[in-house]
Amino acid sequence: MKDKKNLNSNSNSKPWRPFTTTCCTAEDQTIFGNISRCRPSKSEFSKNIAPLPSFRRLSFSDLSRSSSIRINEDLAQSFGSDLYDFQLSELRAITQNFSSSFLLGEGGFGTVHKGYADDNLRPGLKAQAVAVKLLDIEGLQGHREWLAEVIFLGQLRHKNLVKLIGYCCEEAERLLVYEFMPRGSLENHLFKRMLVSLPWGTRLKIAIGSAKGLAFLHGAESPVIYRDFKTSNILLDSEFNAKLSDFGLAKMGPEGSDTHVTTRVMGTYGYAAPEYVNTGHLTTRSDIYSFGVVLLELLTGRRAMDKTRPKSEQNLVDWSKPYLTSSRRLRCIMDPRLAGQYSVKGAKEMALLALQCVSLNPKDRPKMPVIIETLESLQKLTDMAVTCGQWSATPKPGRNAVASAKVGKREIRGAIYWKKSPVAASPKKK
Repeated sequence: MKDKKNLNSNSNSKPWRPFTTTCCTAEDQTIFGNISRCRPSKSEFSKNIAPLPSFRRLSFSDLSRSSSIRINEDLAQSFGSDLYDFQLSELRAITQNFSSSFLLGEGGFGTVHKGYADDNLRPGLKAQAVAVKLLDIEGLQGHREWLAEVIFLGQLRHKNLVKLIGYCCEEAERLLVYEFMPRGSLENHLFKRMLVSLPWGTRLKIAIGSAKGLAFLHGAESPVIYRDFKTSNILLDSEFNAKLSDFGLAKMGPEGSDTHVTTRVMGTYGYAAPEYVNTGHLTTRSDIYSFGVVLLELLTGRRAMDKTRPKSEQNLVDWSKPYLTSSRRLRCIMDPRLAGQYSVKGAKEMALLALQCVSLNPKDRPKMPVIIETLESLQKLTDMAVTCGQWSATPKPGRNAVASAKVGKREIRGAIYWKKSPVAASPKKK
């Protein structure tokens, strides 16, 4: 949960055909991060069910009243064999009744369970592991986002977008079935206690893959603003190919002479562009800000927002900016789990790119094709910090004890780490 010169198309995909919707607008209340997602209660949801016109004319402001029967008919008519319409009983069977033993994760949408679909489940569906997302009707997100996910992933096909296999809509139940991504999310690899840290080359590969997914969305015939680019929404397959997931907040970009889309603020603290948070003006450059934040997370191994740290270090963008313009300063904030095994020049170029992406002036942010070209050029670099004076070489045998006693270092796997991290120190002037 994969390089294209033409980012607007894919040889195995259909052209992007937008539905006539006011995608993912929420007229009820302001929505942001983990704050209320304007969800109806189960009782309200049941009261509001009523037939609506053809699916292609559905407005997202009407979704809470849509009939599950009519939605199934409209979805089937719109997507045909591209998406499977599963029954709830089938999804219960392949997940062992949504067993906790099969639980992959849990969020505002609900729970995600692993399942196994054999080749007898549906004609044409190959046997494979799948991920089944079960909507919590009483939760923070809901029917609007479920249908947005079906609309976008039902039409969009790209190697760096997670594949939606099918859906289930029975009365108040809403489920989505995706391809299974065995490596989980980038968030887990960066911030959870994994046995092995992501190497520099893998981090670069993930950055390039996710950039290509975002470029595909921005370069579509009718541009799509992802609006929720973050590490938890970047999923990884067995070869660490990155794929974007969770399109519940995606929105159609501005049309004609419009420069932006004005909408309620939705997203995640730390990743959302400042101008969007302040004004509600949404553009593709809002996604580029979020991409820059993820680059900083890849470099530092720190979260975009971390309330457990001192106040001056809680916001990753604000804290890291003074360190990003020189290799010497950058060394102080590089992820210690990299053990100095990273390209000095590559890290500096990525840091400068991230700095451009998180510029307060949206017009100064680079576009996705430029970002991809920059990141791909870093793949050839082989200079490593442990051999370039950025990290001291391992002392010769017999001097280890003396060196360790004098400078307070410890040796691990041929590289030397400072016992006391220098990241808390203020950056020195060049």
